[in-house]
Amino acid sequence: MTGLLRYQSALLLRSQRWIAPLLLYAAFLAAGVRPGDPLLDSLGFTAAGLVPVTAWLVRVCVTGEPDAARDCAAAAAGPVRVHAAALLTALGGALLAAAVGTAAVLLIADSGRSEHVEPQDAALAGVLAVLACALTGAAVGAVCSRPLVRPTGVAVLACGLGSLLAWGIAGSPARSAVTALVEGSRAHVVTLPLGSFAGALVLACAAGAVACLVSARRG
Repeated sequence: MTGLLRYQSALLLRSQRWIAPLLLYAAFLAAGVRPGDPLLDSLGFTAAGLVPVTAWLVRVCVTGEPDAARDCAAAAAGPVRVHAAALLTALGGALLAAAVGTAAVLLIADSGRSEHVEPQDAALAGVLAVLACALTGAAVGAVCSRPLVRPTGVAVLACGLGSLLAWGIAGSPARSAVTALVEGSRAHVVTLPLGSFAGALVLACAAGAVACLVSARRG
């Protein structure tokens, strides 16, 4: 699996298709986070932006190689492992971007003074929210991309609508995690979104498993 992850990472980096989603994430943070803003609010904003970015990166990774090359890799390592490596590479790229964004927010935000919360507790809540949102975005990308959705236009539209639903639908792990941070900022209390993280992990694993199994059947 390590070799497949290296292979997928190299494909992603060489394609330069990661630039657009990361620029989107940077623009999202630049528009919504200001120096001195409340820490929990800023961390919630940082986490929320990961949903569409991760979904986009998933689509980039699962469509990043020609069909012939993918068939060769699937023949050598198995289609399930190849598709799983693509999904994990996308999630890893999103988490790397999230780490940079979260570190920047921790440096420029209010450090919890205006919210009367401990910065380390706020940071832990922010990390859990980031993970919940990235995993939710990965689930959206997995079910809205190849092999489940093949036409490019339909897949892009599905990823966009799926990200909007993840932000707005009741019960979404991403929405629950971000809401916990925003409400905690107003109430001056840190609530760790552990349930949201667990739900997002289950959702991502289920969506990834379905995508991998369908990839094997169609391969």
